[in-house]
Amino acid sequence: MLDVGELERLVGTGDVDTVLVVFPDLQGRLMGKRVTGHFFLDHVLRDGVEACDYLLAVDVEMEPLPGYRFANWDEGYGDVQLRPDLSTMRRVPWLEATALVLCDVLDHASGEPVEVAPRRILQRQLERAHALGYTVMCGTELEFHLFRESYEEAAAKGYAELTPHSDVNEDYHILQTTKDEYLIRRIRNAMDGAGVPVEFSKGEAGRGQHEINLRYADALEMADRHTIYKNGAKEIAALAGRSITFMAKYSMAEAGNSCHVHSSLWSADAASPLDWDDADPDHLSAPFRHYLGGLVAASRELSYLFAPYVNSYKRFQAGSWAPTAIVWGADNRTCGLRLVGHGPSFRVESRVPGADCNPYLALAATIAAGLHGIEHQLDPGPAFRGNAYEADGVTRVPTTIVEAIDELERSEVAAKAFGDDVHFHLLNTARQEWARFNQVVTDWERRRNFELI
Repeated sequence: MLDVGELERLVGTGDVDTVLVVFPDLQGRLMGKRVTGHFFLDHVLRDGVEACDYLLAVDVEMEPLPGYRFANWDEGYGDVQLRPDLSTMRRVPWLEATALVLCDVLDHASGEPVEVAPRRILQRQLERAHALGYTVMCGTELEFHLFRESYEEAAAKGYAELTPHSDVNEDYHILQTTKDEYLIRRIRNAMDGAGVPVEFSKGEAGRGQHEINLRYADALEMADRHTIYKNGAKEIAALAGRSITFMAKYSMAEAGNSCHVHSSLWSADAASPLDWDDADPDHLSAPFRHYLGGLVAASRELSYLFAPYVNSYKRFQAGSWAPTAIVWGADNRTCGLRLVGHGPSFRVESRVPGADCNPYLALAATIAAGLHGIEHQLDPGPAFRGNAYEADGVTRVPTTIVEAIDELERSEVAAKAFGDDVHFHLLNTARQEWARFNQVVTDWERRRNFELI
């Protein structure tokens, strides 16, 4: 991590000549500019930089989408201001002489925060939590598939018939992960060098599938680390002539990529964990019981924020390690909500989000659901025991984005937690994802219908 004094020294010695001035977009990607070190210190440090507001109103292909109030052709797609959050400034070890700083997005005219910006959406939920006397600590576990092709080679093959980096399921497999270590070690060490502390890496339950676990932090810091890691892992893979994907389900024959979200309640000053109670049969403290009750009650209606693409819902398959039931259990991986840890480490793991989620939105939804439970003193009911994939009469994860859109549209939790403008913005993004999908012909349709109908 860098402070201004250290950055000035590094720019002066030539050890840093470029500063990435960036912010997360609706997809959780880093957008922004490469600024020379001296210009950053002379001007951007004080005044920020400008960027087009369409960046918060595009799809993954950077296509401007209709239907937004915030930014549209009628409004002329003006500028927003990017204000550096200096607490996020750090070196980028895998890029030569480069530093990075995350920014908050401000209205260009008023200087007020842009409420539909994902980082701001999460900040709002943290403000709500703090007003109730809590800090929320989070950890996100991202999985990805590694391929032997470069991104350019994968594109030339239409992202089909790619070569997984291993031929076997490498879950916890030391021999196979040793073969991958030339790249995975580079990612681990680069993240540590960028102020994104790594706990460990492991093989996952697919061919060429990996998980690199980051150290938990308060929710905003966790989302920042997640975003820097996800972008950096892709960059490091590209520099090594390899490609990785965080798609929720790149192949129906392979395990999906999850983003298990761990969260826990702490005191407002973040000094004391508040989840564990020795006297309770389930070890749930009163506030954490209500927090868990909110997750049980609202995870379905907020599922779009955990699974934001058409592809996301193909991950939710019975017996696939991805959940289909929104129930909670004690260390039960068939449940959508799994309690893990003991004493100070006690926490809830939501297994619903996929690796394709925007971490700011997924954590905002998690916290919004938990606070809903606290405010209404919801009880999660008894722990589920057994195989939740085969359970009767339980709430299920939506099976398509269409279901998820319907749930989000009528969600009172989302409307109250996020406010009308943000709720509308998220809904339009979801609807446009579905509309875009219906404007393309897929390979599956051609294979199925070209000759046979």
